[in-house]
Amino acid sequence: MNKTVILLLLAIFALASCTPTPKNVRTSNALPPVYPDYADITIPVNIAPLNFLVRGAEAVSVVAAGVTVSNRGEEVTFTEREWRRLLEQNKEITVTVTALMNGQWTQYKPFSWHVVADRIDHYLTYRLIEPDYEVFSHLSLQERCVENFDERPICHHEQVGNRCMNCHAYASQNPNLSMLYVRGEGGGAILNRDGQLHKLNLKTSDMASGSVYYSFSPNGRYLVFSTNNIIPAFHSKPSKRLEVYDAVSDVYVADLQENRIFTSPLLADSTAFETFPTFAPDGKRIYFCAAPRVSLPGQLNELQYSLVSIGFDQLTGTLGTSLDTLVNARRPQPDAQRSRLTSVCHPRVSPDGKYMLYTVAHYGTFPIWHPEADQQLMNLQTRQTVSLARVNSPRSDTYHSWSSNSRWFVFASKRDDGLYGKPYFCYIDRQGRAHKPFCLPQRHPSFYDHCLKSFNVPELGRGPLPFTAADVANAMRRDAETFQSAHHE
Repeated sequence: MNKTVILLLLAIFALASCTPTPKNVRTSNALPPVYPDYADITIPVNIAPLNFLVRGAEAVSVVAAGVTVSNRGEEVTFTEREWRRLLEQNKEITVTVTALMNGQWTQYKPFSWHVVADRIDHYLTYRLIEPDYEVFSHLSLQERCVENFDERPICHHEQVGNRCMNCHAYASQNPNLSMLYVRGEGGGAILNRDGQLHKLNLKTSDMASGSVYYSFSPNGRYLVFSTNNIIPAFHSKPSKRLEVYDAVSDVYVADLQENRIFTSPLLADSTAFETFPTFAPDGKRIYFCAAPRVSLPGQLNELQYSLVSIGFDQLTGTLGTSLDTLVNARRPQPDAQRSRLTSVCHPRVSPDGKYMLYTVAHYGTFPIWHPEADQQLMNLQTRQTVSLARVNSPRSDTYHSWSSNSRWFVFASKRDDGLYGKPYFCYIDRQGRAHKPFCLPQRHPSFYDHCLKSFNVPELGRGPLPFTAADVANAMRRDAETFQSAHHE
């Protein structure tokens, strides 16, 4: 044995001996002060290690289904090998935390991790953005493997001329068909088809802006998108922070095969705001949010979006002739119910077509600064809402996407501090019950204490994206493909 190996072993033994051993342990009926809150949650068998902090601990000893993790300080971290074995061999994991606090060892009430075989999609994309009052600053779009801690940028502000960018969206969680949008002069929609990037100019002379929110048809030929003239504004009341609203917004459909754009008076009504379009999984309907036009910003509190849909034929590329209203925000409410959340945004249908997930708030179209904003789930067969009491928090819960098996969804929540959004995962079982959500795990559980960016618009994908941030930068240098002028059908 050489000298280097001996010194390394001595260092390991020295570190191990520095971890105090629990003694004179008292018991507590309280749950341990763990962060993130991973107590009594349902997790997929393919999630990354749930590393956590025990707030205020001088040392910790954790036993989870026979696996023991001890450490000096607050952090509890599992190796990926022992974590994978833990999930594969157990359906129910009891976690017992013993912590040294102020010189006293305390064993807290155990909590559980319920492991389900329903896997979550392997990859997550999101925009990292500072939650301040700037239009944008140091933006990037990131891709993270949720099975481990691998992360990489797929678009970075430094490589696209310090431009602002919209979030990345998949077609049916398919990494081989997706889109992002880079704003500003020379910008455009970056379409990914099997790793080949195409720069598209989806803005025509009669549109308010380029594409902002978008969704692919199941056959990949059509893209439904909204154009939004987005206005940021400050509230005069100190209890509220920032408000964002649309001065103009309409919905269009792009035929990506024939490079044409079309719409309907039902999607682009000059007396209404239309936004947040999304295709049904079978492609037969387009869901979106619509509100009667009001005077802004003076009547902002009266800006109420309903959830509506219109028929669509993928074979002929034609729109229906009438709207179906699923949630009517303008329905008269008794005085006792006028404080209920009635304005709808971000509709998303589960891939199996059973559920509609959407966000509700008191008013408006930009709920991330609305602490009352909640997730709401509708059974599309009965049109009855499903309780998400275990999912929502007293702070903003918004922007969501489904996993391809319809058993999981991810959403952005500001439940920790009201300022920084973080991705939370929620399990929907086969009886349609929602389970307690949990935060995206990090290699170092103190990560969120030091991260000064919000995770914006998280999207789940079935595999890694076949392009890099450098590929996006190269695509931005090309001329954009143009589309025929929009017209009403």
